[in-house]
Amino acid sequence: MKLARFDPAAFLATHWQRAPLLICNPWDDWECPIDPDELAGLACEPEVESRLMVQQGPENWALEQGPFDAERFADLGALPWTLLVQAVDHHVPEVAALLSQFRFVPDWRIDDVMISFATTGGGVGPHFDQYDVFLIQGRGRRRWRIGQRCDDATPLREHQDLRLLAEFDEQAVYDLGPGDVLYVPPGVAHDGIALDDDCMTLSIGFRAPSRAELITGWSDHVLDGLGEDDRYSDPMLPLQLHPGEITADALERLQAMVLERLADRSEFARWFGQFNSAPKYPDMDWSPEAPLTMAEVRRATEDGRVLRNFASRFVFVRETEGLVLFVDGESYPCTGSAARFAEALCAAHEIEIDEPDEAVLALLLDLANRGAIAFEEDD
Repeated sequence: MKLARFDPAAFLATHWQRAPLLICNPWDDWECPIDPDELAGLACEPEVESRLMVQQGPENWALEQGPFDAERFADLGALPWTLLVQAVDHHVPEVAALLSQFRFVPDWRIDDVMISFATTGGGVGPHFDQYDVFLIQGRGRRRWRIGQRCDDATPLREHQDLRLLAEFDEQAVYDLGPGDVLYVPPGVAHDGIALDDDCMTLSIGFRAPSRAELITGWSDHVLDGLGEDDRYSDPMLPLQLHPGEITADALERLQAMVLERLADRSEFARWFGQFNSAPKYPDMDWSPEAPLTMAEVRRATEDGRVLRNFASRFVFVRETEGLVLFVDGESYPCTGSAARFAEALCAAHEIEIDEPDEAVLALLLDLANRGAIAFEEDD
């Protein structure tokens, strides 16, 4: 499936992080990449993050956390309910393939694909997100109400589990059918209500690190590299008029001590690459049962392709000589052929290998034993 009737450049120039946009079935041939039974099956798996919301009244939502027993869905009765499953792209290749159509936004900004299934009247309540989202109607029909701009000061209802808006200022209403896409920028209130019993919505969310996350993570990283001997000094201390004063010169030297380390752009780039590429679910182990050897990797590359694990994050940062590849929180400085290969690997989820040298083979061996890549023989 391809976004055949959609102009990414025009969208980025006019709507990205500016205003909601309804995109009426822009696909060449839309087909929902997952069915309700498969989604319910994922929600029963202990390694998959899932939630169930049951609407017990007009203003009353109850939240349950997965994994669920299969019988739970048969016991829900006539009450409107919604099942939400996170990171479905990690487990269903056909869902992961959808992300290729949204790579007009850089990979480091893409988070995952959450999928919801709802019965008539089901929804998660009026809310706002702090990130961009494309809402793709997979099956059935859903009505989306678009509301006001929100921020941290926007009043919320008293609910121990959910961040639901206390007030909703309806400004637009869109009824979506299969293949329709609704883009919602960060901070815009929205409320989706299923219009039938076969309503499935795929939500492509984007990462947006907060300033607090960046400052905390980066400063903690810098602190880890500082020793006790790295201290303030003033060997040319002048005699000052008042002993109680912290002089402007002293303050300038103190602040410079802080900013000098925090302003190291090269080190920040390496830290952020690791921070950003860290796996969403670090406890999941994708590594092979038995570690591969260099000989096995060499044989695998002779007549096969490299396949990226859809659950792994691949990004890179260019440096003066080559680049640094980041995969699942690990960094790989690459030059020459390894740099060219790493860049190609970040561009596609499967690539052919043409006579890899020792540097490329060493990179492949490490990535394969981490479960970030696998090999597939050509037909």
